[in-house]
Amino acid sequence: MKSFIFLCCSLLCLQITGCSQNKNKTSQEPQKKVGGNCEGCEAIYETAVPFKKLNAIDTLPDFNESGPKIKISGIVYERDGKTPAKDVVIYVYHTDQAGRYTPKENSKEWGKRHGYIRGWMKTDEHGFYEFYTLRPASYPNSNIPQHIHVTVKEPDKNEYWIDEYLFEDDPFLTESERKKQEKRGGSGIVTLKRENGMLQAKRYIILGLNIPGY
Repeated sequence: MKSFIFLCCSLLCLQITGCSQNKNKTSQEPQKKVGGNCEGCEAIYETAVPFKKLNAIDTLPDFNESGPKIKISGIVYERDGKTPAKDVVIYVYHTDQAGRYTPKENSKEWGKRHGYIRGWMKTDEHGFYEFYTLRPASYPNSNIPQHIHVTVKEPDKNEYWIDEYLFEDDPFLTESERKKQEKRGGSGIVTLKRENGMLQAKRYIILGLNIPGY
């Protein structure tokens, strides 16, 4: 079903909008597809800033609103788990403080579904990335853990999803939920610690780890 929806969305985008966000795609796009189906991963191309001009640090639009402020940072490594990976684009998005993916007025394409709380980064020569945002809320009337969706794009590969950012102290992050995690790119469960007046966490990503077809 996901693959069918993904195909329909892609065709609609091509026919109606022309997929203007594909300005970041090049003729050097890889022939081999990795990561399997990824509904909505093409949203990574919707950044208003060209990939080549992205910074390693981003502040998401909700950061100055009311809510628990967090900073998440880390290093992205090549498949060997040791070599820092530079120029990897990272796209994140999550719910607002009401647990909804609220779009801004006149939002287009995936911005309508992912909401306005989105961010883009590109790792520096040390593989470093960092973003500031508010801790997302769980979906209304649910026991779904709080989470931040993430998609990555390596320079020589297509975009693919890795495990969501989850929070160690989330009461909804039960043992059964933990077992569901595929550890794509490594574990996405982070531990928030208060440092310098802000909740901070680290996540280290290993490209290709547990990614189908890699």
